[in-house]
Amino acid sequence: MDRRELNDIIVKAKAATYVGGGQPQSPSRPGSHDIGWADGDWRYLDSYFGGTDFLGQEVLWHRGEPIWAMNYYGYIKRADLIDGARAGETIKAALSALYREGRFLGDFDWQGPHGLYVDRNQGGPEQFRGREVILVDGVEAYALDYFGGLIKP
Repeated sequence: MDRRELNDIIVKAKAATYVGGGQPQSPSRPGSHDIGWADGDWRYLDSYFGGTDFLGQEVLWHRGEPIWAMNYYGYIKRADLIDGARAGETIKAALSALYREGRFLGDFDWQGPHGLYVDRNQGGPEQFRGREVILVDGVEAYALDYFGGLIKP
């Protein structure tokens, strides 16, 4: 599989789950919130803990073998400027716009009604790290750090 194919399948899975209002699944671990997707030989699971402040992992399987994963930790930095509901609304709208461009990585800015969403990262789908933030009146009110890449035997 080449880089473009990997990117395309990740975007398809991500767009169909959290951002796309995918159906929650039974928790894979006590206390987790899980949203999954499957298409032919592909399976994807986004599993996270928490709400306003949260930690999670996304995994992509091909023919039952894990081939790609991403870990993330997001949190409200300034509850006086943004709450979890407005942050979630902003993230979903911004990521929807990013996925419509056919990508999940690469610098991206999106202005919404609750603030400016900014994502900066390095690398490609095979190995990457990044940070997304929401700025409210120029102040960082929410942040999420993430990293991931290919899983090799």
